[in-house]
Amino acid sequence: MTTAQHKIGSGFDAKSTADDVLEGLDLGGKLAIVTGGYSGLGLEATRALTKAGAQVIVPARRPDVAREAVAGLPGVEVDELDLGDLESVRGFAERFLASGRTVDHMIDNAGIMACPETRVGPGWEAQFATNHLGHFALVNRLWPAIESGGARVVSVSSSAHHNSGMRWDDVQWSRGYDKWEAYGQAKTANVLFAVHLDKLAADRGVRAFGLHPGGILTPLQRHLPRAEMVERGWVDEQGNALNPEGFKTPEQGAATEVWAATSPQLDGMGGVYLVDCDIAEPATDGDEDRTHVKSWATDPEQAARLWKLSADLTGVDAFAG
Repeated sequence: MTTAQHKIGSGFDAKSTADDVLEGLDLGGKLAIVTGGYSGLGLEATRALTKAGAQVIVPARRPDVAREAVAGLPGVEVDELDLGDLESVRGFAERFLASGRTVDHMIDNAGIMACPETRVGPGWEAQFATNHLGHFALVNRLWPAIESGGARVVSVSSSAHHNSGMRWDDVQWSRGYDKWEAYGQAKTANVLFAVHLDKLAADRGVRAFGLHPGGILTPLQRHLPRAEMVERGWVDEQGNALNPEGFKTPEQGAATEVWAATSPQLDGMGGVYLVDCDIAEPATDGDEDRTHVKSWATDPEQAARLWKLSADLTGVDAFAG
């Protein structure tokens, strides 16, 4: 089977920064929405996009904290959004649509990682609900503005999708809980969402991408005890990175999501998974290279199945009927 899931030789790599990939691009008059755009990679993406001239909307669960974080950045607007609360998602989308603006770049960046077992909404597992279902509902509710803008939709996944495919027999982890496998399932869902959205939306001028930003020490690790990060060899007892070369800086980590959202090199493409500012290669049987993408994350049948499940759970589907 042929696939578009192969490198294109972008000229960028793991060390490229968000500023590098935006060099020469004028985003004046463009509008981007960056969920979680006030912390970690999201803040760096917001900074780089505004530097290139874009206006950036930052939906935030903690709007006061967000306003403080983006203070001084031109063209940034903060609004309230809790991805774990579908009524909050509805409220943000309705406020944005009422403004009459269109979306050029939609970056689903916010997420939680390896948290203790937590339930949100009607008892949904929090990582699947926040990382996937909240963004699913958000994009579908914002669809009129996304379609009008001919937007790129960027779903920030992770190499952790290697940890788990979709657990179709127990998506909500009602029988036992493993925080890393649950995170893996949520990250697989992020890629499958982009795959099916691109299939549905390409003929309407909207393209979608999933991606792994790279390993970066950011507030995403807030649920991990330091002892666990020490055990994994990430940090020392004082919390300092043990292998700085093994991690990207936030500037490098934001590069792939910004490249996905803006690069002319991706014109006419979509529905693929990106790593290090290029299209990733597919993983083969027994392939443990985590810069490659597992087939379970790009399978179109599983992507369609997840879309239907997500629509049923959230009650939102911009493409129904």
